[in-house]
Amino acid sequence: MNTLIFPYITLISIFFIKYKMIKMTDEKKASILKECKKKNIRLIILQFVDMLGMTKSVTIPTEHLEKALTSGVGFDGSSIEGFVRIYESDMIAMPDPSTFHILPWCRSETKEARIICDIYRPGGKPFEGDPRYILKKAVKEAEDLGFVFNTGPELEFFLFKTKDGPEVIVEPYDVGGYFDYSPLDRSSDIRREATFTLQEVGIDVEMSHHEVAPGQHEIDFKFSDALSTADNVITYKNAIKAMALSSGLHATFMPKPIYGVNGSGMHTHQSLFYKKNGKNAFFDPDDEYNLTDTAYYFIGGQLKYCRAMSVLLAPIVNSYKRLTVGYEAPVYICWGRKNRSALIRVPEYHPGMEKATRAELRFPDPSCNPYLAFAAMLKTGIDGIKRKIKPPDPVEEDVFEFDDRKLAKFYIKSLPASLGEAIAEYEKSKLMKETLGELTFNRYLEAKKKEWDEYKLQVTQWEVNRYLQM
Repeated sequence: MNTLIFPYITLISIFFIKYKMIKMTDEKKASILKECKKKNIRLIILQFVDMLGMTKSVTIPTEHLEKALTSGVGFDGSSIEGFVRIYESDMIAMPDPSTFHILPWCRSETKEARIICDIYRPGGKPFEGDPRYILKKAVKEAEDLGFVFNTGPELEFFLFKTKDGPEVIVEPYDVGGYFDYSPLDRSSDIRREATFTLQEVGIDVEMSHHEVAPGQHEIDFKFSDALSTADNVITYKNAIKAMALSSGLHATFMPKPIYGVNGSGMHTHQSLFYKKNGKNAFFDPDDEYNLTDTAYYFIGGQLKYCRAMSVLLAPIVNSYKRLTVGYEAPVYICWGRKNRSALIRVPEYHPGMEKATRAELRFPDPSCNPYLAFAAMLKTGIDGIKRKIKPPDPVEEDVFEFDDRKLAKFYIKSLPASLGEAIAEYEKSKLMKETLGELTFNRYLEAKKKEWDEYKLQVTQWEVNRYLQM
């Protein structure tokens, strides 16, 4: 091909691709406006999350939706955790049309819909502290290497009773156990209704069941690309809380709300697929564990940096009450196949299930910001691939039964034992700063140090019971 002509062909191709993207977006906008009119949707909730993963929103009448889809909606970002300072507070919430869904828990004649937003600075530049943008950057790095990052999180939650509306009674709503079936149990009804609700907002539910502890439940949805899944996590949590509230209950994603029983985790299944052919980059039919070098390096990277990213995946003081020996939560840094005490588990391969080959990271919990958590998981795995970090040998024994001598023999270290220890690991990590960007890295560090300092000053009931009459 004539080398003088090639650049022009490239420019034409780029222009054509951008034109198709704009056209598709315009078609989606038109479709949304048409649906709002047809279904009498009067209010649109524009959602985003702050640095800590809390859902924020502004609500606009449908009459202003067309303008919002084109130009976004301005708001004051100085009051949002981890966003901008007071003297640079103007921000723009730009709706992502692909996230439009009618909210099924709004049962009035005039319905509401929700759209998730990206956050921009005035002038159109993406806001570097937007958690969704931080994940998009990590995803782009993987795409540049030829990969699509897929995640499949499993969020557990508790249902508690309430008294006179807002007061939550820390008492399980049922007495069921793992996979228990009780057709007369009211919590089964709530789980069923929650499944239908999640399906209505576009989440592909695969199964639901009672978890180990009384009052504890899990509803699993299908894996997808990391950005879509992070959006689904936020939608899932809001939907579960709304359904519980409608039944006079409180749903909590607190990692360890009750002493002496299992806590709630967010085990996350991860895989890389090749962009060019859609095949699983983790699958090797000839390997003992059916893993490619890419998969081993990805696991190696996550094991190397798991202590540094723990404050993003297990982000609150209470997270470390869950990460203790004896309650099926991982504590020790190792990997295996049949070993559910391992930090990373590679589920057993079944013929014909090549796409299901994955690495399950078991220590995240549902209090995390899914955008930041998935970004950290991906960046540590990608760093492992780039540096060819080999993981240690797999451990197939129950690590919880190991004494200190055996842990030392296998060179097995442990996760941070407290939020304070996790903060210290995070603070010295160059990779975490690269993942989050300097602004969010520093703001997150500041917020977590403040949380830890406040906790250290508390006098708990345990201390009063133990020491008051000493």
